[in-house]
Amino acid sequence: MKIPGFLKDGGTIGFVAPSFGCNIEPYKSGFISAQNKFKEMGYKLEIGSNCYEGCGIGISNTPEKCGEELNCFMTTKKADVVISCGGGELMCEVLDYVNFNSISRAEPVWYMGFSDNTNMTFLLPTICDTAAIYAPCAPAFGMRTWHKSIQDAFDIITGRISEVHGYDMWEKESLKTEENPLEPYNITERKNLVYYNGNNSNGADISGRLIGGCLDCLGTLVGTKYDKVAEFNEKYKEDGIIWFLEACDLNVMGIRRTLWQLAHAGWFEYVKGFLIGRPFCFGEEFLGLDQYRAVTGILGDYNVPVIMDMDIGHLPPMMPLITGVNVHVTARGNEVYVKYN
Repeated sequence: MKIPGFLKDGGTIGFVAPSFGCNIEPYKSGFISAQNKFKEMGYKLEIGSNCYEGCGIGISNTPEKCGEELNCFMTTKKADVVISCGGGELMCEVLDYVNFNSISRAEPVWYMGFSDNTNMTFLLPTICDTAAIYAPCAPAFGMRTWHKSIQDAFDIITGRISEVHGYDMWEKESLKTEENPLEPYNITERKNLVYYNGNNSNGADISGRLIGGCLDCLGTLVGTKYDKVAEFNEKYKEDGIIWFLEACDLNVMGIRRTLWQLAHAGWFEYVKGFLIGRPFCFGEEFLGLDQYRAVTGILGDYNVPVIMDMDIGHLPPMMPLITGVNVHVTARGNEVYVKYN
């Protein structure tokens, strides 16, 4: 697995928009504020041509232009780290215009983003054998006061930390609006980790290679020419695989269907454990199915630790996760640590 070089003092941060751009509020102001913060810290910036675009369908621009921007930033060393402007809906359509062969041959560059950016943070390690970072997108760095999770994401790309720790509280209702675009996270809910099939009912210790992302995107990739999971699993079977998964638009039935799909595609071979983020449909039931049985009804068959309601994904804060690398996960009660080896 290729590990990109970390962002050094005075280095260059690049911004791209292969999914939504920052053309509307509150994202535009958040993005501008993030740029100002990074410049004040002494970093140089490279702004991709699509970052303020909104003419695309479910993405910032046409798939061709989004792919062109990605190829440029990921193969020419324009920046030391590349941060996506946002998630969106149809980044999968960009993939036909991404030159993964050229990216594989180029000097590796960190790519950071989440949600729809699973289309890069998942495919970089599984196709290009290059690590990436599943973490907040660019506008989050513009919030008035950085939450610890934002600092952690920055410390990951600068190489200052090699371990992340879960957070005590999370946001159920955001206060960010068009009129107040720089509001910090509205942390009101106490975290309560839920365990299933662990070494005990209140903890787990898992070592393996970390991979995963947003289920909404992963289900779309199954069986396509971009599905190289079998090869990835075989290459790293001695390490074993730890999957991290979270959901955005999927309700509990959609979560269960998608997990069934991944399981029947053989994606979970050599699995050592599952880290499950809080779904956007947190607390909702449908036809007697809740968010926990949506997961355990499928993943329980693997008889490995499953840790649910972790700080991963669309209900912030989120732990920055490096995809493709070996990690050791230690969890006890509501405390969880992810250490990168």
